[in-house]
Amino acid sequence: MHGLNSQWSLILASTATLNDIRTITLDLDDTLWEIHPVIKRAEQRLYAWLAEYYPRITAMYEPSKMREIRSQIIAEFADQAHDLTFVRRTVLGRVGVAAGYDTSFIDDAFDVFNAVRNDVDIFPEVIPTLEALGKRFVLIAVTNGNANLESIGIEHLFDDVVTAVQAGAAKPARQVFDLAVQVGGASREQTLHVGDHPEYDVDGARKAGLRTAWVNRNSDSWPGEFELPDLEVLHIGELPQLLSVAD
Repeated sequence: MHGLNSQWSLILASTATLNDIRTITLDLDDTLWEIHPVIKRAEQRLYAWLAEYYPRITAMYEPSKMREIRSQIIAEFADQAHDLTFVRRTVLGRVGVAAGYDTSFIDDAFDVFNAVRNDVDIFPEVIPTLEALGKRFVLIAVTNGNANLESIGIEHLFDDVVTAVQAGAAKPARQVFDLAVQVGGASREQTLHVGDHPEYDVDGARKAGLRTAWVNRNSDSWPGEFELPDLEVLHIGELPQLLSVAD
């Protein structure tokens, strides 16, 4: 296997657990597209917009200081830290008020950020794979982030979306996967979660009773502190063929 060195033996060992898959839940960021360059571009665009229209904010706060404020907000509102939209809007409100502005600019500022945040480069295999999987499985997007599938242009490829905000917690919290199972309509054992993060996606889903597939685009070694996933793929384009083994 890419990182486990025994792909087919692992698949064969997992066949019994994959025969009855009815729902596939999929992580978004870093599974369907690379997210870090997107967030960097979005934050740079927002900062430039603030410098143009609300210059007292950028005069007071360098980008590094804005990140410090974000960390403070997360610590201060730990029970809402899973809501990334709340966190970002609260940061904007705090620095805006400190700079002598009222909070009426927050909606416009967040729209500037969000437009770039949803301008993602979808990995080339994603759309044809989702189209193929959607013919056989219920597909549920499961995300800690605030991606807008309609803006990105792939909302029609999913049956539903489960977010950390809806669940009241972020992956790897069990309630996210519990809600995904409920929305997907199959049992835990009939639900396969697919994602890139060993802890947030694979271990979180496994502990919630789901089957798991690790997307390992960089051929990393599997972290030894977690139990192995049921499947490992380089990208989700491998899933249709691998899941057909369990037919």
